[in-house]
Amino acid sequence: MEKDAAHHVESSRDGTYDHIELHPYFHENHWDLARLTESAQSAIAREHALSFREAVKCWPRALFFSIGISTTLVMEGYDTGLINSFFGLPQFREFYGEELPDGTYQFSPAWQSAISSMASVGGIFGLLFAGYIVDRIGYRWTMFIGLAWLTAAIFLTFFAQDVRMLFAGNLLCGVPWGIFQSVASSYAIDTAPLVLRPLMTSYISLCWAMGQFISTGVLKGLLNRNDQWAYRIPFAIQWFWPIPLAIITAFAPESPWHLVRKGRMADAREALRRLGSKYTTEEQLDNNVAMIYVTNEHEKQIEQGTSYLELFRGVNLRRTEVAVGAWICQVTCGNWFGGNVTYFMEQAGASAYTAFAFGLGMNAVSCIGTISSWFLTPRVGRRPMYLWGLVGMLATLLIVGFLGIPSPTSAKISWACGGILIVNMLLYFLTVGPVCFTIVPEVPAARLRNKTVAVARAAYNICGIGASFLNPAILNPLAWNLKARGGFVWSAFCILSVIWVFFRFPETKGRTPLQLDTLFERKTKTRDFRTTHIDATEMADAAVADTAQVSTKVVEAQKQVA
Repeated sequence: MEKDAAHHVESSRDGTYDHIELHPYFHENHWDLARLTESAQSAIAREHALSFREAVKCWPRALFFSIGISTTLVMEGYDTGLINSFFGLPQFREFYGEELPDGTYQFSPAWQSAISSMASVGGIFGLLFAGYIVDRIGYRWTMFIGLAWLTAAIFLTFFAQDVRMLFAGNLLCGVPWGIFQSVASSYAIDTAPLVLRPLMTSYISLCWAMGQFISTGVLKGLLNRNDQWAYRIPFAIQWFWPIPLAIITAFAPESPWHLVRKGRMADAREALRRLGSKYTTEEQLDNNVAMIYVTNEHEKQIEQGTSYLELFRGVNLRRTEVAVGAWICQVTCGNWFGGNVTYFMEQAGASAYTAFAFGLGMNAVSCIGTISSWFLTPRVGRRPMYLWGLVGMLATLLIVGFLGIPSPTSAKISWACGGILIVNMLLYFLTVGPVCFTIVPEVPAARLRNKTVAVARAAYNICGIGASFLNPAILNPLAWNLKARGGFVWSAFCILSVIWVFFRFPETKGRTPLQLDTLFERKTKTRDFRTTHIDATEMADAAVADTAQVSTKVVEAQKQVA
């Protein structure tokens, strides 16, 4: 019987793996299991030895294309910031809101919550769709689908004549944002050398901050307009993004990890070449293919498949918990409260101009915080940054809550609360925000990365929907009207986040996918992740043994068919 799935090779590893079948790519290039082991070991060793400067020198296009694809999240940050800021825009409230007895206009808490949360609802569908479709058609074509969908959905928000159309438009726009969120972080991890991962993944957090900065700046510039274009122009600006991003995506290589999972080894090697530079040697390309292949085959041994159900089986359950918990903490840390500084300041008595000036300052500080995290995270690590960031945010929430106790609130206290909320957001974008984008795609098994990221982000969206109903009720004068005292409500959630992170959040700094596989399989304690030593030779040998075991099963199955 002709074997089209694999070819026979002889192993030089003391005869242990004689008569083992490898993928045709390795047969055609005269590889045996000994060379596969040595190449995987070399790739792992180089990952750890590579400095930041060397990584940029050897893999500049990986950095460029990852940044290009992640820039799609600027649109999500822009629109999320836009909707929240619109509630503080008098022209928008007058057109879509309800007139109060005093002659001003407001949204009812129900409509404000519904409009704010619809992007999250749409995002859940987009995330789950991306987790499913990426495994079939790859990252690039999934991105094209998302960009085309968003271009069409913007028409509904731009031409919205009432709150119902606005509601539907936000729902439809949320679907591609969910797609972008899943694709961007997974693509960054798939293409990034170990030392560049904090930069390439946390850049997504910067995209969020930049999007919100742009939206607040655009609205502040249109405050003097008294017509419908004060809010329609910001919607129209969203059409600028899809075309340049589609061009970048068209030139981007497919993820080499995806190609290896599809059995396309030669294409994976070519993708690595396109991600590298003239300083990336042929040997390094071969070694990276070997490392990806060995990791993939090892994970096949410990997983029954790549379905969503697999996320909740065996060691993957713990990995899913970490990813989901990290994302949920993004909501429970109180980010929703600090992120509404524009609306908060206006309800506290500040003018619309002053409120938007505060919002602009907050967004600028957020960008500074994310860029600063690029220098801190590689040195400090994921776990300390996340834990102490939450502790700092808890302190700011409590301070704002205590400042809100005096009634009525003076102008000085309102300004003080606004300033502390900016500090709150600085801490978020310095620690919790960017670190989450790094650890969530790092912690899953490589074969389940897309689906784990999708489920984790979907959990965030679900919690975000709850926050979208809770936060307006805290601030809206037609509901609880707690104003600064809302800091107490959010501090309770933040305390729970601190407790979970302390006991369950592991350190993934400096770990390759294969090393993380080993740590989770050994059921390493959370606080031991950072210090546990894993021998690269032993690890590669074990993974190749798994490869051999998989290959033996293939041979036996083929003999039975024959």
